[in-house]
Amino acid sequence: MAKRDIVKDGDPLLRKKSREVTTFDARLGHILDDMAETMVAADGVGLAAPQIGLLRRFAVCQMTSGEVVELINPVLVEGDGEALLNEGCLSCPGKYMPVKRFARIKVAFVDREGKPQEREFFDFDARVCQHEMDHLDGILFYDKAVKA
Repeated sequence: MAKRDIVKDGDPLLRKKSREVTTFDARLGHILDDMAETMVAADGVGLAAPQIGLLRRFAVCQMTSGEVVELINPVLVEGDGEALLNEGCLSCPGKYMPVKRFARIKVAFVDREGKPQEREFFDFDARVCQHEMDHLDGILFYDKAVKA
C-alpha cells in the first residue's frame, strides 16, 4: 500500500462529476487500500477518489466502529431525519462549517468485486457517507454550509 497525495481546494478536478466504475480488478483494490491508508494517515474519516486525482465514483469511509466501508458507484436510496454539525474536509484544511445532513440514509453500492450491496448508515456514519458521495458530484461541504 502507498499513501496518495490529497488534492486541495481550488483544484478544478474537485468540481467535476466522477464517472462510474466499470472494471473491478486488482488495480481497483490497490487504489482502495491506498485510499484507506491515506485517509487514516491524514486523520480523516473519509476520502473520495477525486480527492486523490481520480474522477471515478468511489470512496472510503471510516465508521465510528472503526470499520472502513468502500462505497463504489453509490446511490442514495433514501434519507430521513436531519442533523446539523460542523464538518471539515481533507481537501480544505483548517476550514470547518455547519452542514445539515440526513441523520439516517440507505445507500446502494457495489463492493470491490462488483457485487451489489445495500446498507443503512446512521448519525455520524451517515454524515461521512453523504460528504464523500458529494465529492463524486463535484460538491464540497461548504457548498451546503448553513449560513449564520
